[in-house]
Amino acid sequence: MAEKDSYGAESIKVLEGLEGVRKRPAMYIGSTGKEGLHHLVYEVVDNSVDEALAGFCKSIKVFINKDGSVTVDDDGRGIPTDTHPQYNVSAAEVALTKLHAGGKFDKKSYMISGGLHGVGLSCVNALSKKLILEIKRDGKLYSQEYSRGEAKTKLKAVGSVGKDETGTKITFWPDEQIFSTLDFDYKFLENRFREVAFLNAGLKINLFDENKNKSEEFFSTGGLIEFVKWINKSKEPLFAKPIYFKKEIENTIIEISIQYISGYQENIFGFVNTINTVEGGTHISGFKTALTRVINDYVKKRNLLKGEEGLSGEDVREGLTAIVSIKIPEPQFEGQTKTKLGNSEVKGFVDSIVTSLLAEFFEENPNVAKNIITKCLDAAKARLAAKKARELVRRKSVFGLGGLPGKLADCSSKETEETELYIVEGESAGGSAKMARNKELQAILPLKGKILNVEKAAHSKTLSSEEIINLITAIGTGVGEQFDINNLRYGKIIIMTDADVDGQHIMTLLLTFFFRFMPHLIENGNVYAALPPLYRVRKKEDYYVYSDEELKKTLKELGASESSAVTRFKGLGEMSSDQLWETTMNPKDRKIKKIYIEDAVEADATFSMLMGDDVQARKEFIQENAKNAELDV
Repeated sequence: MAEKDSYGAESIKVLEGLEGVRKRPAMYIGSTGKEGLHHLVYEVVDNSVDEALAGFCKSIKVFINKDGSVTVDDDGRGIPTDTHPQYNVSAAEVALTKLHAGGKFDKKSYMISGGLHGVGLSCVNALSKKLILEIKRDGKLYSQEYSRGEAKTKLKAVGSVGKDETGTKITFWPDEQIFSTLDFDYKFLENRFREVAFLNAGLKINLFDENKNKSEEFFSTGGLIEFVKWINKSKEPLFAKPIYFKKEIENTIIEISIQYISGYQENIFGFVNTINTVEGGTHISGFKTALTRVINDYVKKRNLLKGEEGLSGEDVREGLTAIVSIKIPEPQFEGQTKTKLGNSEVKGFVDSIVTSLLAEFFEENPNVAKNIITKCLDAAKARLAAKKARELVRRKSVFGLGGLPGKLADCSSKETEETELYIVEGESAGGSAKMARNKELQAILPLKGKILNVEKAAHSKTLSSEEIINLITAIGTGVGEQFDINNLRYGKIIIMTDADVDGQHIMTLLLTFFFRFMPHLIENGNVYAALPPLYRVRKKEDYYVYSDEELKKTLKELGASESSAVTRFKGLGEMSSDQLWETTMNPKDRKIKKIYIEDAVEADATFSMLMGDDVQARKEFIQENAKNAELDV
């Protein structure tokens, strides 16, 4: 734990100035859209969480205010207010105006920290048209105002507080010159704060939305055990209480919780200093290696597997939900927004802890061990059966050159960055698309109706499906442990389905497949949805419109009535190749939507609920979101 008395101005270390943040904001916060906007809130909250990790903060309050600002108020020590020896201004001003300035570079103040390593507060300040800082410290209330990274007033005492009353309160207004949207989404923040509360047992986070008159408190005493139970709330666990370990090695705290479900999906979530490492890293590698070894050792010792082949990593992770949370003094991340941990020593730490503690758990809990091992053995049998089935499908299928599916109309260019694969619903639409496309850059793969719902199917069944084999082969990356982004054959994978209910269902089935079997394609920004028009309005020339709202606007502008000029497209197959090119496939004029994952834990829960067996949860979701639905009547 950090020392309370050691957190003063001299603790604020400065590495460089603020130049460049406003010029290239996406380098620091990921984007200038919705995700980047919410990243500002996460950065301020992460500073408060760091105070909690250091042992000085118990409560964080976050307000979405009616005037478009957000307030984050904590009861930590308060940012130091005394004069910084190097800059001759308050330490608080240095923390808010200098990039890479903060107590996180002084390990006496923070042993462990999240956020962007001291970049956080200064970035938020640089990208806010106005920011008000309030600090409670040493019996005084201090205040200072900033605008676009510059101090507008000096930090001064404006009142008094109780001697033991401390904390930092930041209110900021995002800059419309930087962000494409200024609307804060309660759901975005709710998901993040729920995770933070689970990862920091005993920390209370309150979220208030003054616009919607909504509020919620996030607090967990059970930590990761409660987190795993929450993730599996609509699933059927194999055993009631999740397995849990916690151990410290060389100032690195490692917490792991594990539970298997009767379904087939694998979910491993990694966190480093409460930051969700969506691309994994050394902590996840160490966990996977140890899990496979421990289960194989258990099986071999009891002679439970016939033949010489052991269980694969995919066998032992089928139906697994796991959270690997580590807290480390010097995390090394790959990429500015921290999506992959690079510390090599962490792999060994996690491996040794899981190896010793999980083996011990199995010995002490034979019934739970038996349930897990049975699940893994069944997965192995199904995998071997699927392998035979796949070989049979391959022999029966008519493949073109290079082992590609016969249905695939490939493009001539081999430059991945510029090529596109259109996954098209139905043979008729596939035919139109083949005629419409740019043959050099656009490949077409038609599907026979609805693909398998992978949420409900065993991996072995999924990987025996001819349609899914064709899809995997065409994309080129492989799936699961064999996935390799370097083998991707097309820069854009575009799902093109009809704009009706059936088309949206096929879209959801395909997105479920990508999320469960190729999530890195989504994270890498390669998956898109085509947006074909719903209507054609003809008055001297043709106007294509993409929504009912746009239809009303277009008719009004043209002075036309709906009965005289409007054609509703029921499907892609109804369009001529010229219309399909003009409206949906021509890169100059088309509309396509990039698919991205806002929150991996929430995305998992949503796919499980929409595509799984929990009818009641799906019914509640539909009732809650019916007002947002686009109806096809």
